[in-house]
Amino acid sequence: MIKRFWESIFGKKVGRTRVLPVSLKIVVTFTIFILVSNLSSNYINLSYNLAELVGQMKELLIKDLKDLNNFCNNQHEIYRITGDLENSIEAMETKALSEFKNSKSIAIGIRPDGTLLFEASKFDKVGGFSDIQSLARMEEKHQNDILAAAMSVTFNNERYISVYRYNSRWDMYILRAEEINEFYGRSRRIFATVSIIILVITIFSALLGILILRHILRFVSYITDAIMKMSRNQQLEIIDLGKASADDITFLGASFNSLSSSINNLVTIFRKFANRDVAIKAYRDKQVKLEGSQKELSIIFSDIKGFTFITETLGIDIIKLLNLHYDSAIRAILRRDGIIGSIIGDALLAVYGVEFDEDKNKSYEAILSAYELQEIAANIRMKMHGVKEKIIQERGALTPAEEKVYKAVLLEIGVGIDGGTVFYGTIGSTERMTNTVIGDNVNAASRLEGLTRVYKVPIICSEFIKNDIEANVKNPLLHFVELDTVQVKGKTIGKKIYWPIMTSQFVGEIVQDIELFSEGLQLYYEGDWRNAYKKFNKCTLPLAEVFKARTKNNKCPEDWSGVWEMKTK
Repeated sequence: MIKRFWESIFGKKVGRTRVLPVSLKIVVTFTIFILVSNLSSNYINLSYNLAELVGQMKELLIKDLKDLNNFCNNQHEIYRITGDLENSIEAMETKALSEFKNSKSIAIGIRPDGTLLFEASKFDKVGGFSDIQSLARMEEKHQNDILAAAMSVTFNNERYISVYRYNSRWDMYILRAEEINEFYGRSRRIFATVSIIILVITIFSALLGILILRHILRFVSYITDAIMKMSRNQQLEIIDLGKASADDITFLGASFNSLSSSINNLVTIFRKFANRDVAIKAYRDKQVKLEGSQKELSIIFSDIKGFTFITETLGIDIIKLLNLHYDSAIRAILRRDGIIGSIIGDALLAVYGVEFDEDKNKSYEAILSAYELQEIAANIRMKMHGVKEKIIQERGALTPAEEKVYKAVLLEIGVGIDGGTVFYGTIGSTERMTNTVIGDNVNAASRLEGLTRVYKVPIICSEFIKNDIEANVKNPLLHFVELDTVQVKGKTIGKKIYWPIMTSQFVGEIVQDIELFSEGLQLYYEGDWRNAYKKFNKCTLPLAEVFKARTKNNKCPEDWSGVWEMKTK
């Protein structure tokens, strides 16, 4: 019994030579590859996770440092009033300790001479900062007006990942750090455990694979046994193939069907990845060329607000939310003859005017699409609110984790729209190419989307879009509210920007608010910021807030031209 099992796995001997089964060679080969692949993947995954964890750790340290820096500033004010230095130091240390999660976490206040104003840790106080080189780098950066940075430091004879910030009130460097080995320890233990599990599973799978392959390739064994018998008897015989299934012709037909199916699948996939005009051209010309032309197009750029928070909260589930949004958004764009330029994470670029009916206006279709995108996002928020209400009815309340997820899925987007002459075509190489749109107006649409966060409106368009619609669309049922004259970063001239409002929404109090805002904007342009502030202050629209902040001191710059220069993208 044991011998038969041994031979079924390791084969039989012919003379002094053991004839190894093909199944064993296949399993051993793949076992080695799989083992190396899994262990390598595990190690690469660990490396990437560690890099990501270091990045996240730095972000958390920066947040803790920012809070601690603000707290230290407050304590300095208290110290100035009370004169009680010890109480302020104790308060700073207590504040820092409250944020610690690891046993070797530290937060220290380092004076330029290396002494410590305060030292927060869960171990005995060291009393000084002995890493002279790190302190020297801090001083050097300080001399170059770099007040905050991340670096590795040595403290209490151990290496730390740290971020620091110079606090001018206390004349010290506030340093928040986590010990490297303590930070990496858990990940290394997980790597070792997973590696052992991979090894055990691989060995078990290899043994099971041998048995399964022996069964699948049992007719190969039948042929091998027959050949061995012939070798022993030194006589050629006919191998009985009666038990073998006639698979050759069937396999040929199945291979052809498989190939045909594969080609159809590839065509379907190509149509999903390529724009409609590219697919039509490829079908017509039997090839896709590296070419393009200048076209007057309208461009939409939409972006999801708070995407970093959403990603941190949902993790991999962000893909589900994005697909839920993009599935409806892309369909809406395609229905209005828009073409998807690119999808980059939370951002979507679409162009209008490539293949348009004469009865349609590219700019008007772009704005209608923008409103449909906002409606799609609103519907998602409404669905998520319904889920929340159902949970509250069943359980009474959401858990803190559920509340955080709920806030993350309340999808909000900003949309920027610009238009003009751009390059539209295919770029790349004959090996790998992509359909793209390039031009100043593409970048401008992105900048306009960014301004939706500044002016607190869902959609912002350029003067090109406004003029195109007003000149070419009869009764567009749109009202364009002039928002500002802005010189975005990277530009040298200012351009007017507008908030397009559907006429159906332009009713009631919003009409009065917009009239107040428009009057204030005119005074603002003329340099009469005192009276402009009064108008803005009466306006209840969120977009008035940015102008309240600008005109609050009633001081108009002497060289005022009516153009507001944006310092950020």
